[in-house]
Amino acid sequence: MQKYQLSFAKINVLTEHIAEVIVSQDVVISLEMSEEYDDFLTKLFSSNFALLINKINQYDFSFEAKVSVASHQNLAAIAVVTYDNESKVSVGKIGAIRQRDGWNLKVFDGLNLGWQEGLDWLHGELSNEALNS
Repeated sequence: MQKYQLSFAKINVLTEHIAEVIVSQDVVISLEMSEEYDDFLTKLFSSNFALLINKINQYDFSFEAKVSVASHQNLAAIAVVTYDNESKVSVGKIGAIRQRDGWNLKVFDGLNLGWQEGLDWLHGELSNEALNS
């Protein structure tokens, strides 16, 4: 597995088309961080890809980052693994802000094998993308 360190997060490349993202504790993701993240993903993936967001840490987004993060045109699916209700609510709020973007996003409970379920779901979503293109 390839591992990368951004200024605010670790990225673990799980497969050719799936990366796990672990944002550091207590970070407030800025627009600049969001751009760093999107630039990194553009270099890492040249075709459709999916993200497994592992919310093991508490963090937040600036408003500008909320409306720009994960805007990548090749992003096919996002699985978010949460470990508490606060994280689930946070994901729901960002999902509502970005509803027009048509994110293919699903939340999984990390205390209930959610990481593996999220990864399995992403594999299925990428397979569906391949079949439909």
